[in-house]
Amino acid sequence: MSLGKLIGVSLGPGDADLITRRAWAQLQRSEALWTYPVRSLKTESYALAIAQRSGVAVPEDAQHLLFPMTHDVEKLSRAWLRAATQVLPVLQSGRDVLFLVEGDASTYATFGHLERTVRGLDAAVQVEIIPGITSFHASCARLQIPFSEQDDTVAIVPAAYGVEMVERMLDDFDTLVLMKVKPLIDELIDLLERRDLLDKSCFVEKAGAPEERVLRGPELLSLRGTKVNYLSLLLVKNDQRLRGERVKGCKKKVSP
Repeated sequence: MSLGKLIGVSLGPGDADLITRRAWAQLQRSEALWTYPVRSLKTESYALAIAQRSGVAVPEDAQHLLFPMTHDVEKLSRAWLRAATQVLPVLQSGRDVLFLVEGDASTYATFGHLERTVRGLDAAVQVEIIPGITSFHASCARLQIPFSEQDDTVAIVPAAYGVEMVERMLDDFDTLVLMKVKPLIDELIDLLERRDLLDKSCFVEKAGAPEERVLRGPELLSLRGTKVNYLSLLLVKNDQRLRGERVKGCKKKVSP
């Protein structure tokens, strides 16, 4: 019997209309097993919520895979192994397994951990990754600003690298995307204010989702002392680095 295929189904950042035709076709397959990540047994899956907003019926046998929010390597390794051993028998029975992912499955996603662990257990398993729209590309479209132009330099980094690293990168890149800003939001706002870049910065939370939140420039000051969602980013357009015509970036207002 041939093995089933492990398929990373990218669903985009939150707007069900941004699901690609290829991903949508996978969601119509009744013979494949749906799996989706959860951070804990008490939380809902954001990826699954995107699929549900599309109107597709969730199969009764869909399974969650637990990927805890921790930096503990041992705990993470155990979670990856547990998830892999959960789906491997299904793959070995010849059935395809769909793993639903918000955003893009190859960009800061849990799918890579699952894929590597499954292949470590059975190297014969085939894998397919369906690309999707990232949160930072969707955010730029929402804000009506270019992600990059001509010879602009771009960096996409988790804010967890620290404020000192972020400050060094501000000197080297025209566009800086800071992912997962939740733990350092106050420090990052202080940095942007000190570097006179607050007017060139935007905050986007749950891009494209019904509960999307967008703040621009001085509006970011309202985030101090608050808790932001894990699915949040900061977009900084450093006009001190831009060449040629001045880009106004986040100063430009858009209609709701």
